[in-house]
Amino acid sequence: MNRPLRFCMITTFYPPYHFGGDAIFVQALANELVFRGHHVEVIHCRDAYRLLARHEPPNGYEDHPNVIVHGLESRFGWLSPMATQQTGRPLFKGKAIEQVLSRGFDVIHYHNISLVGGPQILTIGDAIKLYTPHEFWLTCPTHVLLRRNREPCTQPRCVACTLSYGRPPQWWRYSDLLPSSLRHVDRFLAPSRFSMEMHRAHGLELPLVHLPYFLPNMDSSREVASPPPGLAAGSPYFLFVGRLERLKGLQTVIPVFRNYPKAQLFIAGKGDYEGPLRALAAGADNIHFLGHLRRGELRFLYTGAVGLIVPSMCYEMSPFVVIEAFAHGTPVIVR
Repeated sequence: MNRPLRFCMITTFYPPYHFGGDAIFVQALANELVFRGHHVEVIHCRDAYRLLARHEPPNGYEDHPNVIVHGLESRFGWLSPMATQQTGRPLFKGKAIEQVLSRGFDVIHYHNISLVGGPQILTIGDAIKLYTPHEFWLTCPTHVLLRRNREPCTQPRCVACTLSYGRPPQWWRYSDLLPSSLRHVDRFLAPSRFSMEMHRAHGLELPLVHLPYFLPNMDSSREVASPPPGLAAGSPYFLFVGRLERLKGLQTVIPVFRNYPKAQLFIAGKGDYEGPLRALAAGADNIHFLGHLRRGELRFLYTGAVGLIVPSMCYEMSPFVVIEAFAHGTPVIVR
């Protein structure tokens, strides 16, 4: 096929309405496809971001001008993603999604669909359908297979575990909704072989193929590598990049650096667990919280770091930050 293809990406989060690496990957993929001459539209849910973040994102969209982004909003606000979480259906956004998909696409590529439409969104539209599972949402209501936010899950107790996270159980998971919806997908693109093994181990017999993440050509990046404002120079530093949540395990790393002043720890990211982490680091002059950084600032930090630290307590699919570090020749230390 010689003509440009029409792609539609469907995901809950998309920059700047996002929290982590899956949204960064979707944005990179969308922009790379447009750069190669294809037509790309993105559907995501602004209400879902506002429900979880409780504020507006810090920046606007930074995409190729030919990437068309549909940031869906409902007059019901946060009730819209909550209704999807509980029913597995795009109750308040279904018509808007159908309207976009009615434009006709060659490929519909699903990513994190948990709050933008649930399983039923897989049945909407007529195209080749691809699904990249960036987390374990297909098998785990909390997405991460971390039992009660404490240890990797080996024996599921889903209702009790979901309640321990402060979330209501998803009773649709005990119906035929998920398996019947998955039958509408042509291929599932696993970012790692481990991801394939884990999904199969949990009983999902899907047409899975291994397709690793990619990074766009850094030489053509529009953002020049530059230091974050106020960066403390000096001794060698290690780097953490990601959401500040308990499951990311940073609380096990900070005490090490409190007792090792010869190196600095730079922490790039924001999250609900930032308060306890800052309290744990209080008084340690070699531990620095940098907040949300731009792409060029992260490139600068990757290049100079002794190593990237990935201390996650949960199973990781294929952390995007690891690929970014390797692209800069930076070693990675993982749990």
